[in-house]
Amino acid sequence: MKELRVPAMGLLARCVLPLMAAGLVLVLPPPAAVAANGHILLAIFVGLIVGLMVAPLPMGAVALIALAVALLSGTLSPETAFGAFGAPVLWLIVSALVMARALADTGLSRRLAFRCIEAFGTSPIRLAYALAFVDLVLAPFIPSDTARAGGIVFPIARSLAEANDSHPGPTAARLGRFLMQSCYQVGVTTAAMFVTSMSANPLIVELAAQGSGVEITWLDWALASSLPGLTALSILPFLIFRLDPPTLTATPEAPQWARAQRAAMGPITLREKWQIVILVLMVLGWMTQPLHGLHAAVIAISGVALALITGVIKWDRVLGEQGGWDALVWFGIVLMLAKALNEAGVTTALTAPLVSSFAFGSWMLGLGVLVAAYVAVHYLYASMTAQIVTLYPVFLAVAIATGAPPLVAALALAFFSNLNASITHYGSGSGPVLFEGKYVSQLRWWRTGFVVAVVQLAIWLGIGIFWWRITGFY
Repeated sequence: MKELRVPAMGLLARCVLPLMAAGLVLVLPPPAAVAANGHILLAIFVGLIVGLMVAPLPMGAVALIALAVALLSGTLSPETAFGAFGAPVLWLIVSALVMARALADTGLSRRLAFRCIEAFGTSPIRLAYALAFVDLVLAPFIPSDTARAGGIVFPIARSLAEANDSHPGPTAARLGRFLMQSCYQVGVTTAAMFVTSMSANPLIVELAAQGSGVEITWLDWALASSLPGLTALSILPFLIFRLDPPTLTATPEAPQWARAQRAAMGPITLREKWQIVILVLMVLGWMTQPLHGLHAAVIAISGVALALITGVIKWDRVLGEQGGWDALVWFGIVLMLAKALNEAGVTTALTAPLVSSFAFGSWMLGLGVLVAAYVAVHYLYASMTAQIVTLYPVFLAVAIATGAPPLVAALALAFFSNLNASITHYGSGSGPVLFEGKYVSQLRWWRTGFVVAVVQLAIWLGIGIFWWRITGFY
């Protein structure tokens, strides 16, 4: 009897919250403007989002269950459901994650970090800026702040702290506490600067196109984020240094440590040289997209193909990139359901009351209030993707309806779909990694995060608005 009870309780725990959320939607009367299957679609979608938030199973598994319910209930046809997996944006994500794995395999990312520390790491503040530069250079190619800040920068920052006798506890303030907070806030910022620097950014591009007809290219995103992003990166390490200064004033051993680490790696290999060439070609391809018209996914997958030809990465390593194939599944299902909701009139019906009640004399003021609210709501989310799926289309529709230029509204909310993670230690995937290093207390983390969030709002909605005007975004 005991053997039967445990799986049953596990099944209940996995299903009860998504089922309750879906059931609540089903018992509510549907708006008159919604198509016949729209009510069921909304219930499935709400159940999916609750499942993504509480995470009773991995995201891919939760999404696959939602797909099965949509098919078995006859809400969606197999052609509609399975056709979603051919979306180019999904292959952009897979290709970018494969290239991120190649960077880890060859060691090129660590070599870059050691080189920067060797050149600039003679003080805590210079160390922070060196690590920020590494994060920025890697951002276009690693679509995960968890992989960059948590997987590459964090181990190096922790090693630097330990090498300077800074450990969790009484000596955390020597160096480690400052580096952890700086690395996290920098990682959140670089995640906002490129379509390919965070895995959910391509989802934003698709949601903007599906829901509001706003087209965002890789170059549009990078150009719009360049000035406010670089401004933020130039300010953040210094700001955190002022908020929580390290007691260590100099790190003269850091360059020698980095030099020894780089020497242990040996001379640069042919694979690393080929990888540099491929990454440069990919960036050039994305930057010149208006000239040749190739989709960003075509450029990315061509980079993967060239990496396979030159031996930068092996096919078994491509197959082993679980994050990419997982994203292919759950991103595809989320995109498909979001598109189906738009076509059924559900999104319009839900946002209409908000549009009619939200009015400001200035679209800039209105957009500022909406973005600030979008940031504050992230206190309730442990998943950037869950917030994007549930709130980004709604906030974008309201912003456009109240007079904001569509591309500006789409980009501003896109940037703060990443920057909102600055406020808590669970705001993004890299947060728990750095927080569990135990150098920073929760109170300090949240205090710094709140100040950084206010500064980011001032930079991106101050400098950003004027920059977007100069660059012709409105």
